[in-house]
This record gives sequence, structure tokens and C-alpha cells, in this order.
Amino acid sequence: MSKNIKNNPRLILNQIKWTEKFDLKKIIIYYLHRGAPENTKSIYGKEIKLIGKSFIETYSAFIPYHRILKIEYDRRIIFDRFKFVY
Repeated sequence: MSKNIKNNPRLILNQIKWTEKFDLKKIIIYYLHRGAPENTKSIYGKEIKLIGKSFIETYSAFIPYHRILKIEYDRRIIFDRFKFVY
């Protein structure tokens, strides 16, 4: 994955969605959700309906990109808002 997109959740998700060798169903997204245990919830890639300009649309919610804390692909962290991921 290109270093230029590693700090942008929307670009990461679009690359996974549109690149044949990747599978969006292998994604887990952790996001800030006040009131949830530890203020964090997660969704699986199969729940994503739309990767929009400002948010992800799922079957149950709209998640703004600024609330995404971490993205895992096939159990490997590919985005972490608070750490640099190689």
C-alpha cells in the first residue's frame, strides 16, 4: 500500500474496495462511539454500503472518517489514528 494513503482511511478503504487482490470483507473498522463500552464500536467490511466523501455508510449507521480509530485487514493493523503504521 502506498505511503501517501496510509494516513487517510477513505483512500485506504477505496484502494481495498477497487483492487482485485484485496477483499473488503476482511476489514474490521474500529471507531469512536460515545456511550459504547470504552467509547469504541467496530464494524466488518461486509457491512459497508458506501464509501462516501466524508463518511462510511453501513446498514445501521453513518461513520465520519474523523471517528475512525483503527482499521485491520486480515487481522493486521493497516491504519491507526494514534500510531504510525508501516
